[in-house]
Amino acid sequence: MSEETQYQPFFVDRAKTGRAACKGCKDKCAAGELRIAKLVPSPYGDGEHMKSWYHVDCLMNALLKQRPATKRIDSIDDIGNWETLSKEDQNLILDKINETENLFAQKHSGKYTAKTIKNEHKPVTQPDQKTSDESDPTTAKVHLITSRDNNFSEFTELCNKIASAPAYLAKKNIVNNFFTKGVDGKSFNGDLRLWCKLLLPQVTKRVYNLKSKQLIKLFSKIFDTDQDDMLSHLEQGDVSETIRYFFNKSKSIQPFSKSVLTIQDVENFLSDLSKLTKEDEQIYHFKKIVKQCTLNDLKTIIRLIKADLRITAGPKHILEGLHPDAYDVFQTSQDLDMVLNRVLPQSSGVKHKDALHENVHAKLSLMTPVLPMLAEACKSVEMAMKKCPNGMFSEIKYDGERVQVHKQGKEFKYFSRALKPVMPHKVNHFKNYLPQAFPEGEDLVLDAEVLMIDVTTGKPLPFGTLGIHKQSEFKDAQVCLLVFDCLYYNGQVLMDLPIRERRKILLDHMTEVQNHVMFSEQKLIKKSADLADMIAKVLQLGLEGLVLKDLESKYEPGKRHWLKVKKDYLFDGAMADTADLVVLGAWFG
Repeated sequence: MSEETQYQPFFVDRAKTGRAACKGCKDKCAAGELRIAKLVPSPYGDGEHMKSWYHVDCLMNALLKQRPATKRIDSIDDIGNWETLSKEDQNLILDKINETENLFAQKHSGKYTAKTIKNEHKPVTQPDQKTSDESDPTTAKVHLITSRDNNFSEFTELCNKIASAPAYLAKKNIVNNFFTKGVDGKSFNGDLRLWCKLLLPQVTKRVYNLKSKQLIKLFSKIFDTDQDDMLSHLEQGDVSETIRYFFNKSKSIQPFSKSVLTIQDVENFLSDLSKLTKEDEQIYHFKKIVKQCTLNDLKTIIRLIKADLRITAGPKHILEGLHPDAYDVFQTSQDLDMVLNRVLPQSSGVKHKDALHENVHAKLSLMTPVLPMLAEACKSVEMAMKKCPNGMFSEIKYDGERVQVHKQGKEFKYFSRALKPVMPHKVNHFKNYLPQAFPEGEDLVLDAEVLMIDVTTGKPLPFGTLGIHKQSEFKDAQVCLLVFDCLYYNGQVLMDLPIRERRKILLDHMTEVQNHVMFSEQKLIKKSADLADMIAKVLQLGLEGLVLKDLESKYEPGKRHWLKVKKDYLFDGAMADTADLVVLGAWFG
C-alpha cells in the first residue's frame, strides 16, 4: 500500500493544553505529558478517525485486557507522529510496550507469543537476491506478503482468465499454471491458503448479512448517489457491475488508477466486515477500502461478499488445479481447511512447489462428516443391468431422512445429507440402542436412514412425521434407524472395500434392536426378471422406490455411482406426477 494511504491505528505526542481526558483513568492528560491515542471510527460515519487519548500506562493496561485477536502495536509503523519524539520518549514507550507484550503472553499462555518491538521500521519490499537468513520463517513471511503474487490485481486477473476459459480442463490448467509459476513465470511466492479461500467464497461461507439491495443502500451513501438510480441499474442483475458503474461516476470518491491492495488487505477487510451489523459501521468500514480501490478491485470485492466470483468454476476446478489429490480429499469432508492442511506444507516458508506433486490420500476422519455417496436416476431395467454387470443389491428407498452416524467411544454425532448436525429430537435416543446393536463397535461410521416405524404393523410412516410435533401424534410409532452401509469400524476405513464386503462386515457385527436400530431391507439380484418383479412390488406397495448398488462398488463420497428407481423415472416419466411451474430465477457463478 502506498505511504499516503497507510493507516496508523495509534498516535503519540505530548499534551498541549491539558484539556483532553484519559479514556482509561478519566483524569486529564496534563500539558506537556506524554500520551498515546488510539484511533477510533468517527461517530459521524464520515470515514474519518478521531483520537481517543490515554496516559501511556493506561493504554498499556487497556492492551493487557483485550483479546488476543484484537489489534495491538506490532511495530513503530503503527504509531503516528513517532519520528517527532525524542529518543528518550521513544525508548520509554518501547520499554512499556515490550513489558506489556510479555505480561500479555503470560496471561494467554499457549494462545499468544510475545513480540519484541524495536525502534525500526518494517521492510516494505523484500530483495530478490538470496540472503543468509532466507530460511528464517520471519524473513520468509515478509517475502510472502510483499510478493507480487499476493497483489489483489493478480487475483482479479486470474478470475478473468478462469471466467473466459471455455471448459473444465482449461480452467484447471490456468489455476495450476499460476500456482506453480506465479506472476514472473518462474515460481509462485504467494499465500496459497488465502488464494484458495478467496477463490472459493461459496465454500468458506463467511456471512456478511448484506444482500444486493442493502449493498446498494450503503453505496448510494458512500458515493452520494441517488439510490433509486442504482436500484434501476441493478435490474440488469449484477450488483458488482452496478457498484462499479456508479463508482466510476462518483464525485465524492475517486477510484485509484492502479491497484495498491494485496489479498491480505482484502481478507482483513472481509474478516472485519463479517463482524459488523450496524449500517454506520459498515459504511465507515467500506469507505476505508473504497478509497484504495480501482474500479475492478471494488467489483471483485463485492463479488467476494456475494460469494459469487462469476468465473463458472467450483471446488473441482480450483482444488485439482492446486493438487491432483486435493479435490478427492475435499470430497470426503467438504472441509477446506482440512484439505489445505493435507496438501500444503506446514512451514511458513514459500517453497511449496514440490508439495503440489506429492501423493495425498483421501481418508475418512472419525467425527468429521463425509459427503454421502449418491445415486443417478435409472429409467429402465435394461439400464440397471448394464450399469451393474456384477449383479446388484436392491434396497428399499425409504421416505425418511438420510443420516450419517459417527460413534467414538461413548460420543455420538449425527450428520444430515448436507453435512449439518441433525436435530437432537430425531436422533438423541439412538445412543441408548447403538451400543446394543454394535456390542463390539467402539468406533464406527454408519450410513443410514431415520424414519418413523409403526410398531404394530412394522411399516414406515410418511416423510414429515419426524417433526417434533408430528411425533406426538403417532402413539404407536417409533423413530427407527435403518442402517444400510458401514464406512468405518474399529479403526478400519471400509470405503475402498466393495459393498458386498462392507455389507458382510455390517451383518457380522450388528444385532438388530427391534424398531430402534435395524437393517435396511435388501435383496441380491442378478437377473433382469427379478429386478422387474422387485420394482413392480415396490410400486404396488406405494413405497418411494429402489436403490441399486453394484456388488463391486466402493463408497465414493459425492459420486452418483449408485442407481435409484422411482416411478417418476420409468417409461420416460409417463408415470410421474405433473406440475405447472414458472422459472423465476437462476444462479450463474
